Amino acid sequence: MADHGRAAKLGDQVKEIIARRLDKGLRDPRLGFVTITDVRMTGDLQHASVFFTVYGTEQEREDSAAALKAATGLLRTEVGRNIHTRLTPTLEFIPDAIPENAAHVASLLAEARERDSAAAALAAGAQYAGDPDPYVQPRGLDDDE
Repeated sequence: MADHGRAAKLGDQVKEIIARRLDKGLRDPRLGFVTITDVRMTGDLQHASVFFTVYGTEQEREDSAAALKAATGLLRTEVGRNIHTRLTPTLEFIPDAIPENAAHVASLLAEARERDSAAAALAAGAQYAGDPDPYVQPRGLDDDE
């Protein structure tokens, strides 16, 4: 049975270990400004999906992804030295889509603001379609005729 709490704790440890190693630097000139955003472990703790973002252009993102893929063995060795499990998990580096998602959400919010302002402009001069008081009033006592 998988222990999700243990997997989450180990994922946090792996994230810190890889981030510290990247902070020390790799000898790969292709590696740009990389941030490790998340690590997700499988239930059996044998595989780690490492999500990362790169600050820069699309070419710098591709170069950094290639550099991380080339340094997977070195980083896995570093993880194996610093965690206390029977097996060292395999590492898979996955580009995180946070910047693209954030840009998409920002554009959707801008579109919503535009539509709200257009609706407010239409509502400013609007009038009711029917009578001023469309609700039926209850009959009074003297209206018995």
